[in-house]
Amino acid sequence: MPNGTLRRQAGLRTALAALGLETIVVTGAANIRYLTGFTGTSGLVLLTAERTVLVTDFRYATQAPSEVGEAGEVRVERTNLWDGVRQALAAERTTRVAVDRGRTTLADVDQLKAFGAELIPVADLVGQLRVAKDEGEVDAIRQAAVLAAEALAAVQGAITVGRTELAIAADLEAELRRRGSEWHPFQSIVASGPRSALPHARSTARPIQAGDLLVLDFGAQVSGYCSDITRTFVVGAKADERQRTVYETVRLAQLRAREGLRAGLTGREADSLARDPIARAGMGEAFGHSLGHGLGLDVHEAPRLSQTSEARLPVGAVVTVEPGVYFEGWGGVRIEDDVVLLEDRAVCLSDGMTDLVELT
Repeated sequence: MPNGTLRRQAGLRTALAALGLETIVVTGAANIRYLTGFTGTSGLVLLTAERTVLVTDFRYATQAPSEVGEAGEVRVERTNLWDGVRQALAAERTTRVAVDRGRTTLADVDQLKAFGAELIPVADLVGQLRVAKDEGEVDAIRQAAVLAAEALAAVQGAITVGRTELAIAADLEAELRRRGSEWHPFQSIVASGPRSALPHARSTARPIQAGDLLVLDFGAQVSGYCSDITRTFVVGAKADERQRTVYETVRLAQLRAREGLRAGLTGREADSLARDPIARAGMGEAFGHSLGHGLGLDVHEAPRLSQTSEARLPVGAVVTVEPGVYFEGWGGVRIEDDVVLLEDRAVCLSDGMTDLVELT
């Protein structure tokens, strides 16, 4: 886990102070890891003006103190994590507790109210801090992108007519693990033929047929940070004219976006970099999703590069660039790379190798 937990906690305290608050309960594994370094699946964090308390259960009694170190106190609760939060909160001068209105469940609210907390709903303060990555975070995503490219190269020669989507997914995921991926950031997508028109297809037992488009959407995870890559191939034959036309339209749109992206653009302006050329090619209706999304400890996080986002993209944001067009019954093409935004440009963290590949 990249260093910086104390700095991140200070940033959260500053954000709370700007709202006239001192205390927050943080839930969600990614937010907790970001603030404390704790990688377990069971935890709650109480952050006050002067303390950071991680509450976890007995399974992490050894792991949690080792990972958190000087970034906070660790309480181990054997029954109910909320009892640890209640005990930590009892030592504070206030019962006003900020909670993330987008992540706090009704069950969480019931637990907090049970010991008299006054709940103050706030926006995703930790998520907002996570948008701009530091050097260590960017390096972890870069390593995850390199690892993903190496895994793809290792299996590419085994992508042949007759092999099933599931078999290729198994090969790819095994190579990711062999090369050091902690886990898979999401369920890998291997979609062939007409199924390549499904942007979030699940891999199936369908055998690849000669001339199929094949979309592979996958990623790796290093120090908790995710990469997210998509490549589209033609398998068992040379691409036909329509396949070449669609692929080249998407490729040029993706390249235009990568070259035009920079911090300071709105999400809508970023999205238009790829959407406009695709629309001019007469395929605008086939590009139904946004250009991209933030990437970090979660594979989908802020910011959004979409037609509806007017938020400015900050320096240090890592985002995907993934235009795609999809035609039901025929197939689809998507090309995706990961970039970090600087003041005047975007730097590609993945290999950027987006020329059409025919696996014949």
